[in-house]
Amino acid sequence: MPDLRSRFQGCLLAGAVGDALGADVEFMDHPEIVSRYGSNGPSNLGMSYGVPGAITDDTQMTLWTAEGSLRAFHRGATKGIVSVEGVVLRAYQRWLDTQNENPGASHGHDSWLWEVRALHARRAPGVTCQKALRDPSSAAANNSKGCGAVMRMAPAGLLSDRPSTAFDLSVKIAALTHGHPTGQIAAAAFAVAVWHLAEGVDLGDALDLARQAAAEAEGGEETVAALDRARQLAESDLGDADAVHTLGTVTPERGPGWVAEEALAVAVLCALRYPTSIERALRMAVTHTGDSDSTGSLCGNLLGTALGTEAIPVRWLDTVELRDTLTQIADDLHDARTVKVDWCHKQGPGWYDRYPPG
Repeated sequence: MPDLRSRFQGCLLAGAVGDALGADVEFMDHPEIVSRYGSNGPSNLGMSYGVPGAITDDTQMTLWTAEGSLRAFHRGATKGIVSVEGVVLRAYQRWLDTQNENPGASHGHDSWLWEVRALHARRAPGVTCQKALRDPSSAAANNSKGCGAVMRMAPAGLLSDRPSTAFDLSVKIAALTHGHPTGQIAAAAFAVAVWHLAEGVDLGDALDLARQAAAEAEGGEETVAALDRARQLAESDLGDADAVHTLGTVTPERGPGWVAEEALAVAVLCALRYPTSIERALRMAVTHTGDSDSTGSLCGNLLGTALGTEAIPVRWLDTVELRDTLTQIADDLHDARTVKVDWCHKQGPGWYDRYPPG
């Protein structure tokens, strides 16, 4: 059984691997993917955006969620009061600055992630997130339930002290960019699943607890229905591709995954169908007409947390972009979750320097 550090690393690394695997096929329809890679989809991380194993905005925003959350943790631990979503909002504005969306602006670039130049690359950033962050407030002025909220929420599940905290915090962070309740609750249910998986809870039980949390929330009906459908399909006789495409009901001509509950459902379906094989699950999660990088990254987050780093194929780990950065962030999340801040401080330069408060 993987230890907690391996689960934290597995969550972010497998998420990035799924993101990169899906990036190579995101804008292909299913017949084109099958023609190029066979019915089981790509087996290796390809060349996207001119970079081998390239991540997309999904992993970029996951990293900035983690960075903001860790800065908020530092502020709360040392100053006693913090608006976590407010600190994360500033982290997202730093991400927006890396995308050259706000020339001349400076949202506190005293961040070690800002110095990771690869994170300044544009990787098809989501329109909803960009628009909301250009004119930020405590809640997005839209009715979007796009997958841009759920795709970035794994760190909220890893760092929170209890599942209820993960849920409530994720709703607030999702609301920064997505105004529809389903976009927020799907993100929160996903974070709850990650929280339980990090604690060593069985995949099926963790997903049941995530469903329960969504069912108890106002506006959780679409998320609950999508999770129920994913579980039914996982146990059905439908082939992998047919099962995945069945979940694409909002815009069936574009395939599944573009809205939050569908992206989560695809990830859950693939994880449940191949609960012990990250490779088989991720290949299924990206081999469809739809938002392949988001469904791949979410499935990777789930199974990476459940199975740990050791379960990720070495050839993928050796290729995925920003492996060292992802590992560092995962370790920092682990250390914040498991040790006292005073211990971190006594280690001297390092954790505290990477995450100045606020």
